[in-house]
Amino acid sequence: MLHQIAPAQLYETESGRLFHAGRIAICTVGLPARGKTHISVSLCRYLRWLGVKTAVFHLGDYRRVVLEGQELPPDFFFVNTSESTTKLRENIRDLCRNDMKKFYEQDNGQVAIYDAVNPSVKGRKNLVNFFQAHNAQVLFIESICDNEKIIEANVLSVKISSPDYVGWQPKDAVKDYLQRINNKIPYFETIKEPELNYVKIINVNERMIVNNHQAGYLWSRIVFYLMNLHTQYRKLYFARAGNSEEESSYKADTPLDLQGQEFSRRLMATLVAHRKKERQDALSQGDNSDERSLSIWTSPRIKSVQTADALKEQGYKVRQRPQLMPLNPGVLEMMTREQVREKYPEEVEKHKKDPYHHRFPRAESYHDVAVRLEPVILEMERSYDDLLIIAHESVLRVLYAYLMGVPADVITIPQISKFSTDQDNLVHPAT
Repeated sequence: MLHQIAPAQLYETESGRLFHAGRIAICTVGLPARGKTHISVSLCRYLRWLGVKTAVFHLGDYRRVVLEGQELPPDFFFVNTSESTTKLRENIRDLCRNDMKKFYEQDNGQVAIYDAVNPSVKGRKNLVNFFQAHNAQVLFIESICDNEKIIEANVLSVKISSPDYVGWQPKDAVKDYLQRINNKIPYFETIKEPELNYVKIINVNERMIVNNHQAGYLWSRIVFYLMNLHTQYRKLYFARAGNSEEESSYKADTPLDLQGQEFSRRLMATLVAHRKKERQDALSQGDNSDERSLSIWTSPRIKSVQTADALKEQGYKVRQRPQLMPLNPGVLEMMTREQVREKYPEEVEKHKKDPYHHRFPRAESYHDVAVRLEPVILEMERSYDDLLIIAHESVLRVLYAYLMGVPADVITIPQISKFSTDQDNLVHPAT
């Protein structure tokens, strides 16, 4: 059924598993504040986008569920713990493992991502034994970082906003979290086991090491995606192109009209003001890191390029991306709904049954747009700059669906689109 299809999924199988890959378990390894959760969530999002049934199991979430708001034992984050703390940790671990087992056996899941520190050789061996007992191949992803600026930025931007620090002062939260890290450093064992399948990501993809890479399409896609991923914080904005002189025509590539030109100016003013305020807020909180650059991508359509002109005049880099072209309507060019129903009644019925995959004659489907946008998605992940994408609503819907995990059957619903050219909706932070 359509609601089970992922946006970039190429085909279906009876088992629900794709690419002849069987079950896979991905286990993160690394000290706190190294981006393990970011890697887990991003990889899960990408695999789901491809149609691979994937779930993330964050061990920290299970800890919070078991404790139910109670304070952590003071030795919880130490290696050598009391008997009661050891039992508590085993209870949390077993609860998480039971859910992973259910995911494989009851939910017919294909890729389980286990997000935890996994600091010891012994613990990793136990994980391999556990997953192999459930017929899952195991891939470890270790995130290594010795750059203090990156670690501190990660703690400031992500960790102090976690449920563990609700109601804490930022400085106290940072101090406590850094102490957690220091408690683990003397006992942490980096991956050296030659028999393991692993990827080591060093200093936010400055370097990558792959060991025992398994032959297979899905494994290769996972490693390729990791090569494009990093954990540094940045923002992504979406904006529709301004109105053009022949707004309803796909073939007529016309310049902005007066309303579109005004929109371009207001877009520039809104975004510049937003970034200025964000910078002031960061400085007031003690963040003295360099301001992030802003890149702008547009489709090659004249109205998209001209929508970025006011920002280009302010010195921002603008790049045209052909993959950002709007969905091609084919024979529906300049036709009203009534005309389409009268001339193509059979196609209209097919479209009603599957609006995401159906193509009108000489047109594109939303699925076609999703497939051609994959290079853009990978470059989005690879970019270190803040990024503004100016494109047609059909393109922005698909990109929004990727970022927010929206299923294919929702992309075509008009209500999902919030990319209005109204003044209150000029810019939309997405990540």
